[in-house]
Amino acid sequence: MATLELRNVNKSYGSALPDTLKNIELSIKEGEFLILVGPSGCGKSTLMNCIAGLENITGGAIMIGDQDVSGMSPKDRDIAMVFQSYALYPTMSVRENIEFGLKIRKMSQSAIDEEVARVAKLLQIEHLLNRKPGQLSGGQQQRVAMGRALARRPKIYLFDEPLSNLDAKLRVEMRTEMKLMHQRLKTTTVYVTHDQIEAMTLGDKVAVMKDGIIQQFGTPKEIYNNPANQFVASFIGSPPMNFIPLRLQRKEGRLLALLESGQGRCELPLSMNDAGLEERDVILGLRPEQITLAAGQGDGSSSICAEVQVTEPTGPDTLVFVQLNDTKVCCRLAPDVAPQVGETLTLQFDPVKVLLFDAKTGERLGTQTSSPASVQARSQVGEVN
Repeated sequence: MATLELRNVNKSYGSALPDTLKNIELSIKEGEFLILVGPSGCGKSTLMNCIAGLENITGGAIMIGDQDVSGMSPKDRDIAMVFQSYALYPTMSVRENIEFGLKIRKMSQSAIDEEVARVAKLLQIEHLLNRKPGQLSGGQQQRVAMGRALARRPKIYLFDEPLSNLDAKLRVEMRTEMKLMHQRLKTTTVYVTHDQIEAMTLGDKVAVMKDGIIQQFGTPKEIYNNPANQFVASFIGSPPMNFIPLRLQRKEGRLLALLESGQGRCELPLSMNDAGLEERDVILGLRPEQITLAAGQGDGSSSICAEVQVTEPTGPDTLVFVQLNDTKVCCRLAPDVAPQVGETLTLQFDPVKVLLFDAKTGERLGTQTSSPASVQARSQVGEVN
């Protein structure tokens, strides 16, 4: 195992084209699990290939441990990679696929047999060792590809969307297995995915990418609770964060966000440390679980009446969609809540969790200076100005 550090890494395919990777700065400790996540075309697979040595960088440095490997060939970097397609040799048995890299390294047959037995037991594929890849299911092939990588005991493991070809149920199962495997082995791992659920559940650290740029780097909890911009806030979380356009006002020294529906209005109190936010067009961000069903007519602070437009029971919860500020808003309510379309609900907001973004740039604005929960919002339910 080893640490991995990317220092101002750039990648371009010619002066006439924009850079594919731009000033990438990342650092993970020995044994950490790093997730590279982002939409298709954001540069995450290119970055993975650069770490592996399959692509040459055009600027910066890639450090594995205390060694700069930027100019090294892939075979000299001591890295194992699992591809999306698994890349198994179809004419070889499972045993031969796992042995292949070990034989290239000229290990003794006894050492090879010991290593094959180790990874086969770890991945529970002992009964598959004599089969060919064509005789295996997708999940079994994925285990074999992982076994081939694990047998090498490299410094760093790279996974390029290894679960994307599996069905939904198997993906959940394999995700759990990968997490358990990492907890046992404590291997330094870089994992590429476009699935934000995988990013949140697997990673010790997450790097969210867009257009070849790291938008935010941190723990899953940090990125979920404190997104750096509107893109990160929208990409991480399922269902995604609600974004409500509005203009802030300041009354009696308090910063207020005005929310309106066809059934009422709410002046939601904010406590931000940035001056000059009033009379500014902003995007208010609230996650669905931060909008709850109020008891009765609400507590008179930060609640509003709204008409139900759509309901989506999911089992563990019920998603309810309403209209606020002419914007569709998703609320994640308890599973036993089953409102009918057209029914009016009194919804309660958590003002402590409110985020603000610039309406033009999408950048995060302000931070909470103190909990505004004690600040009373003036809410006129049933009255629209």
